[in-house]
Order: sequence, then structure tokens, then C-alpha cells
Amino acid sequence: MPARAILPAPDLDSQHDPGFEAASERAEAALTRTPAELVGAPLHPSGPELAPGGELRIGTASWTDPTMVRGGVFYPRGVSSAEDRLRYYAEQFPVVEVDSSYYSLPERANALRWAERTPPHFRFHLKAHALMTGQPTEVARLPVGLVEAMPRALAAKPRVYAKDLPLELVDAVWTYFMDAVAPLSEAGKLGGILLQYPRWFLPTPENKDLLAEAAARLAGIPASVELRNRIWFNSPRSTEWTLDMLRDLGLTHVVVDGPQGMESSVPAVAAVTTPALAVVRLHGRRAATWEAPKVPTVERYRYLYSPAELDAVAPLIESTMEKATRTTVFFNNCYGNYGATNAREMIAKLA
Repeated sequence: MPARAILPAPDLDSQHDPGFEAASERAEAALTRTPAELVGAPLHPSGPELAPGGELRIGTASWTDPTMVRGGVFYPRGVSSAEDRLRYYAEQFPVVEVDSSYYSLPERANALRWAERTPPHFRFHLKAHALMTGQPTEVARLPVGLVEAMPRALAAKPRVYAKDLPLELVDAVWTYFMDAVAPLSEAGKLGGILLQYPRWFLPTPENKDLLAEAAARLAGIPASVELRNRIWFNSPRSTEWTLDMLRDLGLTHVVVDGPQGMESSVPAVAAVTTPALAVVRLHGRRAATWEAPKVPTVERYRYLYSPAELDAVAPLIESTMEKATRTTVFFNNCYGNYGATNAREMIAKLA
């Protein structure tokens, strides 16, 4: 496989103490490794396109989870402001996924601050807002202007779906989102938008049209799709149909590692549908809580991959690297220091 660059060289504090009671001894060891043990290749400067396998970015799906920001868990004690946390995170990893944009529409002012507080090579991937992928959102979380423009009966509801909104308000949601992320795009720091669809989103002609509409709205911005119903991949024929559809629409297939055996379980299909970008998301394998009702979101992802499990996942990542110019990997097991620990361990394995 061609030589590759793993971004960036982590700058770890040798006195950093994870200090998190739920972390294993292995997690603590990963957090105190020296940079030489974690880095296998120098930072590749941004700019020229690389050959397949040329660039690998590994990070986590959050840098602000409440279980992660407690003093000494991931951030050194004293790194407590929003600015200091992001700057510290960006010294450790070259990429991050913004999960909060799914629950609340992002704010342009925040994007400006993110762009200012991170180095030139850093990239943000934002999860599309719930209304952009057919899922409900809390009315109280929407911008005041959008709520005031709603029909009174809808504005009085606790939650709304995009299908219930007038078309002009759906357009307004997309416009608001795209305007908010524009500073990242202008700074060259917008890695892409993640469209994560719910398990009731099935392979129907209507839903194919919705995917095509999303691709058109995101034209010019890398857009990745994570599907959460096994029907999309339940046979070689359906898998081929799904991947061909994503290729035709110019959408990146998200390779998923997660709990298996349930309706929302999808297999880890190491396929690349957009040669410029491959995305791998690792959710952990905590099957007992994956579809359990009334389980806090953070508990669904409370999972630390074992060394053997990481060994098994590494070839999956390498397979995508053989077919894509850039491969981005997110550890979504963002409980405490679990995601950061596994991300560092994967960097060490693939260096």
C-alpha cells in the first residue's frame, strides 16, 4: 500500500493523569504514551491531492461530552475553558465530529471561533441537524425566528418533524445550517457533513429521492451517509444496490462498527463510494443498551474496545485507505476517555 501520513503528531503531556475512575489500566497507559510511540508518520501539509492511502485522520466524535470534560479524564486539570479545551484537543488529534449540531442548529459565531482556535490542518465534520434527516427535534431548541414562523399549532408542540413543516421552513433550516458552517468552509476546515438516518429510513423510492435532495443541497461539500437499518445491507444484492445508489449521488458511504443482531445493526461493509473521502465510525459494541428504551445516549456508547477488537478493525480501515484519497475515522464511544484512548491506540497500530 502507498505510503501514508497520519495527522498530526500528538503532543502529550507526560504528567497527564486521566483520573477517571471508570478507565481501565490499559486506557491509562494509552493516555501516558510518549509522542514517539503514537506517531508513525509526519504531518502531511494540506494542499495537494494524495494518492489512495495517502492520508489518515483519526479522532473522536466529541470533544465536549460531559463525561470527557471532567478534570483529569481527558483534559489536564486547569484546561477548563471552551477555548482551551478545543486548542488542547486539536493538539492531540487532527479531526473531530460535532455531534451537537444534530440536536441544535449550529451557530455561525461558534464556527468562527472554532476556525480561529484550531491549526490550519484541523478538520471538523458536523452531524446534520435532525430535521435534515427526517428525525424529530425539540421546538425549544430551534432558533426563535424559525419558531415564530411556524404555524401556531406546530410551534405549540414539544417536538416536530420536517414532514410536518411548510416547505419554506424546511428550506430555512437548511439555509440556517449552511450559513452557520460557512466560516469553517471558508477556512478550509470543513471536512464534511454527516447525514445519519434513523432505523425507520428504509430503501424506498421516496427515501432515495430524499437522499438525492440532500446531495443537491450539499453540493460542493463532502457529505457522508450512515444508514441504520439492516435492510439496506441484508443481502449481496441489496448491498450492491445501496452502494451503487450512493456512488451515483456522490455521497460517501459510512463504514460502521457497532453492535450486531438488531434492526438498526448494519454490517461493516468496507466499501468506498467517493474516492476523495472514506469515513469509518466506531460506536462500540454495547449490544445490551443499543436499542434499549430510556437509556441515556452516553450509556449506549459506554464501551472501550479491547486490543483484540482494535486489531480486527484495523484491516477494515486499511481496506478503505486503499480505495480513498483520504480516510477519516471517528471513535464514537465518547464516554470519559474511552474514545480518545481507542483513537490513540488505533493511531499506534496504523502508524
